[in-house]
Amino acid sequence: MTFRLSSDAMRLAIPALSLTLLLAAVFWLQPRAMSYVGLNLLFNLAVPIALATIAQMIVMAVNDLDLSMGAFVSFVACVTATFLRDAPLIGVLILAGAIATYAALGVVIYLRNLPSIVVTLGMSFVWGGLAVLLLPAPGGQAPDWVRWLMTVKPPLAPMAIVASIVIALVAHLLVMRSSLGVLMRGIGGNQRSVERAGWSIVGARAAAYGLAGLFAVLAGIALVGLTTSADANIALRYTLLSIAGVILGGGEFIGGRVSPIGAVIGALTLTLAGSFLSFLRISPDWQIGAQGAILIIVLALRLMLNRLEKREKRR
Repeated sequence: MTFRLSSDAMRLAIPALSLTLLLAAVFWLQPRAMSYVGLNLLFNLAVPIALATIAQMIVMAVNDLDLSMGAFVSFVACVTATFLRDAPLIGVLILAGAIATYAALGVVIYLRNLPSIVVTLGMSFVWGGLAVLLLPAPGGQAPDWVRWLMTVKPPLAPMAIVASIVIALVAHLLVMRSSLGVLMRGIGGNQRSVERAGWSIVGARAAAYGLAGLFAVLAGIALVGLTTSADANIALRYTLLSIAGVILGGGEFIGGRVSPIGAVIGALTLTLAGSFLSFLRISPDWQIGAQGAILIIVLALRLMLNRLEKREKRR
């Protein structure tokens, strides 16, 4: 038991170390970033990415994968910049219906034994089409309360950092401490055992997908609060970013092994990586490849950790 705890701590330490080293490199390249305003600029877009990463993490906790995350967040952004501002009640109903649709997807995937990758990939075209119908061209405007919430300036640390800490703590309580979170991770670890214990797999999967949809909705709202407008393609990269954030944070594709705090750290690392590569004057065309290299390095460290863990268990 003692080694398992230390192993989990090491698993969380890898993304924390990656973020620390990257932040130190940014401060070395641009000392002026070591300030309230500088940190705010560095992590300005971290909140919506962190929320989308938590949404993806919840889906991965039940051994599924959501390839519609980016399109869904884009759809939510379009709803936020149009209906949620001009007709708030209708906007809330649309977003509630979107969350309910997400929960229904979890039920359909389980009952019909369908691959989550195929279903969510198909849904990405649905969400993308709806987003285009709402906003054929970039436009709309963020609701005043959303804009205020995302640009408020706390006294000690920038809003992006404060919000990321709150997101990590809330997600940790939901996924790691609540009975629902234990049930979701149990499904990812051994679904048959959970079913034999008398729990409803259908209900648990519906709750997991619904909770993921809620975090994705919050991601879309936060994104509009930062950009002040929306676009049907505004968050398409969030699909890959959310998956990478979960993996960087110590999560795995199977087994229900996830880390909410690590996932938020992974999202912050990916956000900071863009600024770091810009300070190195690397062309934007190469930045995606460089982010992939960072992910490969972290995964290599994770592989070494897993091998050490297996050796210790054999002893």
